Amino acid sequence: MHDAIVFDLDGTLWDTCAACAIAWTDILKRLNIPYRTIQADDVRRVTGKPHAECVQLTFPDLPESTVNELIELTAIEDAMAIERVGGELYPGVNDGLVRLQEQYRLFIVSNCQSGYIEMFLKLTGFEPIFEGFECWGNTSEPKSENLRRVIERHQLNNPIMIGDTEGDQKAAIDCGIPFGFVSYGFQSCRGADVEFTSFTELVEYFLPS
Repeated sequence: MHDAIVFDLDGTLWDTCAACAIAWTDILKRLNIPYRTIQADDVRRVTGKPHAECVQLTFPDLPESTVNELIELTAIEDAMAIERVGGELYPGVNDGLVRLQEQYRLFIVSNCQSGYIEMFLKLTGFEPIFEGFECWGNTSEPKSENLRRVIERHQLNNPIMIGDTEGDQKAAIDCGIPFGFVSYGFQSCRGADVEFTSFTELVEYFLPS
């Protein structure tokens, strides 16, 4: 019996790629960098990696100094755009989390920048639902280390990691815990301990009738 569920955020609980695409395009215009309009799919292709790596992969043809400036500015502009535009919760997440927290301790581990998880919790009203979280922006550590921090900090005995990328799966393996893959997210994965095609299916798995 699991005592806790640790969720990835982007691609698992919600999708903010449209808002981030607006933010990245606005920054390019502000800096007078001639570049095509960034689309949500551009962001979606790199989401799940640390923020700096996401920007580096999206703009491989720009000078390093420019990319470093984009990393810094988009980290700020992303939050502002998401507060303005919002993110899209996946179907079933809102009611599902409320039900899950009645029987499980819930946590978030993400490769996002500092303040991003706090904004998610504020915008969704989920502050009372999640007991704790950690992210790359706070520690500059890979997801496996941040997952380990949450496990040790909160003395979790039998947690499971839920995510949508091979990076999430690797973090779970590195920490010696099971991994549940959500196939509705951004990426693909093989060899997960359990797979879910929807968040509703996930809830039914953890809260069987």
